Amino acid sequence: MNRKTFILTACSLAAACGRAALGAEAPVTDAETWTLGIEPQQALVEQYCLECHNATDWAGGVAFDLMSLTELEHDAATWEAAIRKVRAGLMPPQGNPRPERAVLDGMVQWLGTGLDLAWAQSPNPGAEPVSRLNRAEYANAVRDLLAFDAGDLVLSLPADATAAGFDNIAEALSMSPTLLEGYLAVARQISRQAIGDTATAPTQVEYTAGDGVSQQDYVEGLPLGTRGGMLVEHFFPVDAEYEFNVAANIPVYGRGNDQGRMIWCGGPQLEVLFNGATLPVEDPERFRLRVPAGSHTIALALIDEKRCIGAGELYLAETNASSGAVRSLEIDGPYNITGPGDTPSRRTIFTCQPERAGEEASCARRILANLATKAYRRPVDTGDREVDTLMRFFDMSRNAGGGTFESGIQGALTWLLVDPRFLYRFEAEPQGLADGEVYRISDLELASRLSFFLWSSIPDAQLLSLAAAGRLGEEGALAQEVQRMLADPRAAALVENFAGQWLKLRELDAAAPQDPAFDSALREAMRQETLLFFKHIVRENSNLLGLLDADYTYLNERLATHYGINGVHGGYMRKVDLPPNSPRRGLLGHGSILTATSVPDRTSPVIRGAWIVENLLGAHVPSPPPGVETNLDPQAAPGEQAPADTLRQRLEMHRIDPACAACHKIMDPIGFALENFDLVGRWRALDNGLPINTRAEMVDGTPVDGPGTLRAALLARPDAFQASITERLLTYALGRELQYYDEPAVRRIVRQADADGFTLAALVQAIVTSDPFQKRIKLPLPALAAMAEQ
Repeated sequence: MNRKTFILTACSLAAACGRAALGAEAPVTDAETWTLGIEPQQALVEQYCLECHNATDWAGGVAFDLMSLTELEHDAATWEAAIRKVRAGLMPPQGNPRPERAVLDGMVQWLGTGLDLAWAQSPNPGAEPVSRLNRAEYANAVRDLLAFDAGDLVLSLPADATAAGFDNIAEALSMSPTLLEGYLAVARQISRQAIGDTATAPTQVEYTAGDGVSQQDYVEGLPLGTRGGMLVEHFFPVDAEYEFNVAANIPVYGRGNDQGRMIWCGGPQLEVLFNGATLPVEDPERFRLRVPAGSHTIALALIDEKRCIGAGELYLAETNASSGAVRSLEIDGPYNITGPGDTPSRRTIFTCQPERAGEEASCARRILANLATKAYRRPVDTGDREVDTLMRFFDMSRNAGGGTFESGIQGALTWLLVDPRFLYRFEAEPQGLADGEVYRISDLELASRLSFFLWSSIPDAQLLSLAAAGRLGEEGALAQEVQRMLADPRAAALVENFAGQWLKLRELDAAAPQDPAFDSALREAMRQETLLFFKHIVRENSNLLGLLDADYTYLNERLATHYGINGVHGGYMRKVDLPPNSPRRGLLGHGSILTATSVPDRTSPVIRGAWIVENLLGAHVPSPPPGVETNLDPQAAPGEQAPADTLRQRLEMHRIDPACAACHKIMDPIGFALENFDLVGRWRALDNGLPINTRAEMVDGTPVDGPGTLRAALLARPDAFQASITERLLTYALGRELQYYDEPAVRRIVRQADADGFTLAALVQAIVTSDPFQKRIKLPLPALAAMAEQ
């Protein structure tokens, strides 16, 4: 058989026996059929790979001549890395001989099938480490445990460290004595406010309007006919009086002057609304109110002078930016407390009330068993040891000077909120397992994994009940629960926490571009565009490939003006259709990602290209040496070559260095294709006064010259995007970084989701039924010790 026949045979065999490594068809699991491809695949490796990856050159630390295609499992990590690079079009490298795309796709599929067959003989679903709840999970768990919003209190804790792009990765969620003290302080505040402690001392809370809130435009949530002002939601811990102090420049409008006194046209220029109703106060800048405990909204609005002039009625409105503005609202209190109030958290906590002292202990046990069941994510009875522990804290607080039944519950609740069984997610290991043995986790552990994946919170009563009864394994039960949970409002956490981190929206929050057009209002509009776009894909159950190309986006007037799109008016975000040639189609045109992948004073083709390679194509990009890319100063020193005129020219000079060229050949062409977008995502034609050159060639030879052709190039590799987003979502779901032995599960998940339209719902269903999500492997003690140290 000659070499050409080898190559054709490799392609056809891959299509026959490995097509479903990343395709819709089920893989052929007959090892004998797969074995027929070994010889032709070996010919491909020898012709296109061995020139660099051999025992002499060791390019990339890989020597294929020391590896055997008949025993892929012995070098599984290396072969999985090869699959990743070939699938993304990064190998063979630019300038080297390259077979046809179909042949390379066949190699990827054949290798994947072989690794899957080997994995099936010795499965390894990995082991999810013990994980601490991160800040978002802790706040959501408190909300669902106590019907109490602890979001602002939890923000006082240090931000969680990230790994693999997410802040829920177990290895990064360490605990220190200082952090534990912080959790204890937050727990005390939560229990005090959720209970409604009538001994609460007055405090001051300030809300600011923010520099991005225009005082000339309508603020969403305020009455129509207004502009500017602010709207806040505040939790009042007890029934009491509270003082409100408004910092504002209030304009004076009128029709005339009567001995130095202005005649007002219809009423006060600053109007106060409480829970949506106009609140008459003598001095709108400083006033006291008696407020029932709980969350309430307070709105401040200034009269629109256009409606005021010549009018005789009262209009709720705001200020002209040149004559006034609402800057902040401070709420002080409580004063003259009359009681704890009737709040959702009190109704949730106090499932009983003792009528006499002799009933306190039994009532406390019922309350604490109910809370412990939800907090520990498993049934807890009134006589269990966990309740005995909580009762000791109840007794200490109850018997303290001036203690009451409610202060006793408050003390026990404080401990519950820092109890390791609440603060950590533990999974028990069955007795008698041998090292390396695979086992299925319990239904209660599966319920906890599921709820933290989809809701970033604890299981609700229905999920916990099914798990406690051992019914999640019944046919269709798990799929029905997933469908129910995705339809629940709490599933918004999946979009906020997964998409918000995968799509760099949290980095957008920290971006500080040196551009006068960028402010917090534009930042928020960019953020909302991407979130609403992702939510629409999810809500419409659309194929996730639509993230790369869509004929719509979400805009308000500010963002539309920034993009140069006409016909969008007002501050609210709405769906806007895009023409076929629009550069804003799909994620590549979103200002959020374009801004987050820039540096403060310019665009960064390198960062943009690297983000696309890693997050949309699923290939690894090595980190550059510190400070390398920032060394692109256009000013030349005396005696040096004249500086380049454009950023592209400076980058091309920079990658003359062979040590830099290998990686930059991968990233730069992708970044150059997006150079028409400036550092805040605005469209431009010039850089430093010269026309921008967006023409480039990707590693696989695909020409690109702008966002349109780059988008088409990405869509031409749907398998790479599918694998990439699956890896990201599986990483988020498991709370650990994926390893090479997870890739067979990734391929199976992609096949299953692709057969059902590759929607987010289909991908979630495939993940929750996968081996890594439902199973663990028994690790030897040294490995467990290493995980504990991390």
